Amino acid sequence: MTAPVRVLVADDQSLLRGSFRVLVDTTPGLAAVGEAGTGAEAVESARRLRPDVVLMDIRMPGMDGIEATRHIVASPETAGTRVLILTTFDLDEYVYGALRAGAAGFLLKDTSPDVLLEGIRTVAAGESLLAPSVTRRLIAEFARLPHAQHRHHARHAQDFPLRDLTEREREVLVLVARGFSNSGISEYLHLSNGTVKTYIGRLLSKLRARDRAQLVISAYESGLVSTAPPSPAHPPADG
Repeated sequence: MTAPVRVLVADDQSLLRGSFRVLVDTTPGLAAVGEAGTGAEAVESARRLRPDVVLMDIRMPGMDGIEATRHIVASPETAGTRVLILTTFDLDEYVYGALRAGAAGFLLKDTSPDVLLEGIRTVAAGESLLAPSVTRRLIAEFARLPHAQHRHHARHAQDFPLRDLTEREREVLVLVARGFSNSGISEYLHLSNGTVKTYIGRLLSKLRARDRAQLVISAYESGLVSTAPPSPAHPPADG
């Protein structure tokens, strides 16, 4: 019998915490292992309980959800824990900040229960919950950064060893950053889906990225991809 996905619920509103916990506990294959009302409590509980997934609110007293995510992702004690951001605030700055902190996904609190539960399963399986629409918002947010910040990120390009990538790996990374799905990359580069997955795996390893979201950020912050929109002749493929 497969062990259930263990979920920690972090939200400063007790009613919402309780609702999410009941939803998780009444779903086969999932189990709520704890609650946290602040970012600091979320970090401490994650280290103590070692959940598979943390449902993380952003706006919490003291340490916010983005900073808590950063601590959880960076700690060796919680290296196997994935963070799914859940918030009422559909703001680009939160998406960008959360993904840079290492969150595996981002959902709004008005998401349907079915979508939320599927999101938990998705990030628990090691995938990122990053739809092409969110990727495009991430690109737009980076485009709005002041030029000084672009230069700052470019100076830190050595943090992402792009020089170790092959030409084909660079091509795949550019398409990932443009919001292409694996099937879209496969069609565009005339590669099999298996080959594309192999390239994605190599990129994750070489760029020390946790997931696809981190690959997108690496491509933009290293300067490999500009913030110009993709060619209309080759729009990003949804899926």
